[in-house]
Amino acid sequence: MPAVYAARVEPQNPAQTAQRIAELRQEHRQLDEAIAKLVSNIEADEVAIKRLKKRKLWLKDCISRLESALIPDEPA
Repeated sequence: MPAVYAARVEPQNPAQTAQRIAELRQEHRQLDEAIAKLVSNIEADEVAIKRLKKRKLWLKDCISRLESALIPDEPA
């Protein structure tokens, strides 16, 4: 599924890539807040927390891939 985020942005358009990175970072922050709220609740569902953490890591990977796509290739 990570290819879905990468496929939505054309590598030739850095502005779209930067916009997508900003959107993913915002979702990452929102997940961080949601996880913090759930962790503070003693009766929190551990499975839900694990799913949110997994999604957060997946977003981080997507962000990293998109950021590396913004770096121009240098000839060897």
